[in-house]
Amino acid sequence: MEGIWGFVIIGGPIIFAVGLLWALTHNRGSRREIERTEQATREMYKEQGREDAARE
Repeated sequence: MEGIWGFVIIGGPIIFAVGLLWALTHNRGSRREIERTEQATREMYKEQGREDAARE
């Protein structure tokens, strides 16, 4: 029973840290995806601004 607790106490945080680092490095979009998202956001804001101006 002590062996399993040793693994949980020592191995658990190590496995968690490795998983966290893997997720952080693999969750980034490519430069093209980021630019496409930013452009779509700018277009949405411009369209919303035009709609708001038309209502006033």
